[in-house]
Amino acid sequence: MAIVYDQLLNWPFETVEASYTEKDTILYALGVGFGADPIDEGQLRFIFEERELAALPTMAAVLGKPGFWLRDPATGVNWKKVVHGEQGIELHKPLPTAGTILAQTRVTEIIDKGIGRSALICTQRELSDKVTGESLATLSSTTIARSDGGFGGPSVPQPQPHALPERNPDTSCNLPTVSQAALIYRLSGDLNPLHADPIIAQEAGFDAPILHGLCTLGVAGHALLKTYCDYDSARFKAINVRFSAPVYPGETIQTDMWRDGSVISFRSTVPERDVIVLNNGRAEIDL
Repeated sequence: MAIVYDQLLNWPFETVEASYTEKDTILYALGVGFGADPIDEGQLRFIFEERELAALPTMAAVLGKPGFWLRDPATGVNWKKVVHGEQGIELHKPLPTAGTILAQTRVTEIIDKGIGRSALICTQRELSDKVTGESLATLSSTTIARSDGGFGGPSVPQPQPHALPERNPDTSCNLPTVSQAALIYRLSGDLNPLHADPIIAQEAGFDAPILHGLCTLGVAGHALLKTYCDYDSARFKAINVRFSAPVYPGETIQTDMWRDGSVISFRSTVPERDVIVLNNGRAEIDL
């Protein structure tokens, strides 16, 4: 079954209502590596409720997810061959440390890259506070359907990635991940066994379970928050990035950053394997 453009573009997502607690906020922070230095006061305020607990901006990515909707045969997508290509988060205000949110997802575009190639499925998710009605965040995502190109979609130009500056990075931040990182992070909602089961990981072509892409994004977000925001989450406004390669739990993630006013360009690598894992990154901060 092939993608039917109009049908997929108008996919009927239901509004998701989700509640979370301070415990969930702390668990997310632990999952992306906070607490590696247990006496760092900057990290402690995200994992210890007695330090005026704050929520990490990148936690927005795990709130109100619509589930694995592309597994529905009516989408026309071969769900076994989809990968997460890009992710963006725009914060409209700091996330509450606990509460109930409403999330509404929609497909914004489907780009047909041609027969024998992929299709790009672009979605947007709006998060709002159920009690106050305030808008909290807008999330954008691009899914690469690797075997679903050539369905006859309209000719739409592919968005160009953010270009990194040609000069040397202004600074770099190295953050370690622990060997159980994926096992902790999955408790924030992504239970794909690829990140926990060695047998399934090997069947997928990996040496061991891999880290979630959104966890890698969270580590890069930590580097940005530490380097340019002094751990003040209210100064962190937006992040967009392309996923390039997986990380194995236990590896170090090095984030190289270039600052141009309130815009931070960045790229993340795993020095141990000399591989780029996040590319074309762009973040916005309050000066």
